[in-house]
Amino acid sequence: MEYDKDKVDEATLALLYLVMWKDEVCLRAWKSFDWDTMDRLCEKGWIHDPKGKAKSVVVTDEGFEKAKELFENLFGKPE
Repeated sequence: MEYDKDKVDEATLALLYLVMWKDEVCLRAWKSFDWDTMDRLCEKGWIHDPKGKAKSVVVTDEGFEKAKELFENLFGKPE
């Protein structure tokens, strides 16, 4: 089945917003999503390279802002 990879990337980034936290150094999110999608998020500059032993990924400032915007647009309740 063909699908819109940009929409999948945006939905994945929005869901990463749910599992983000700030540690002593940076924003992080659990990385239990499709590897191809995570690689595309890295290519778009929203997260740092997801490859490695860590169970989380570093989220860029731009990625955080985009994730927050997407999460509110996709899942927010109208006021």
